[in-house]
Amino acid sequence: MLALPDVCRDSGRNESDHLFETIARDLAERGYSVNPGALPAGLADGLAQQCRGMGSTLFDPAGIGREKDRHLNGFVRSDEICWITGESAVGQAWLSWAAGLQAYLNRRLFLGLFSFESHYAHYAPGDFYKRHLDAFRGQANRVLSLVVYLNPGWQPDQGGELVLYRNAGDRDGLKVTPALGTVVAFLSEEFPHEVLPAARHRYSIAGWFRVNGSNSQRVDPPR
Repeated sequence: MLALPDVCRDSGRNESDHLFETIARDLAERGYSVNPGALPAGLADGLAQQCRGMGSTLFDPAGIGREKDRHLNGFVRSDEICWITGESAVGQAWLSWAAGLQAYLNRRLFLGLFSFESHYAHYAPGDFYKRHLDAFRGQANRVLSLVVYLNPGWQPDQGGELVLYRNAGDRDGLKVTPALGTVVAFLSEEFPHEVLPAARHRYSIAGWFRVNGSNSQRVDPPR
């Protein structure tokens, strides 16, 4: 998938460094990485508390498309979102963590990741997001998708799995339980995916690392 240069291992790396290295190696070998309960516990708990404690007025119905093409489509997705700006301490901690991952992957995989955007996502019971790609070749600048789950005590029979398809023709995909602290990363143009309906409220963060899509005629917007 990606070229991964050899590096010397540092036995003093912290918890996040080990996770970053796992993600880098997984992306190089297969293009995706699934890490149950891997987000640092304090950060995962803080994000979960903030997201679950937000009032419904802070969330907006999620749309599809971008800029002028952005619109609501209840047939494709029915969740609601709130963009993370870093105005709160836990939001800033999350963006700092993501910036650390961005720098690590740029150093290890030479991806040229330029910016990051992310939002909280709330799926009420029965909500879904049908099979889709986060980016199409040559049409967007999303390179790497990042998902973190914020659901303590999630049980397998409660549904709400992310289904990650390894190629466009797959009918059966890899199912990921949306349990607290699970971190998923995958190449945005390579992996169709969907979110299955759940039996309880489901919270997560969805984010995207971008390359710089600006040119002499256009400044690429953050989202």
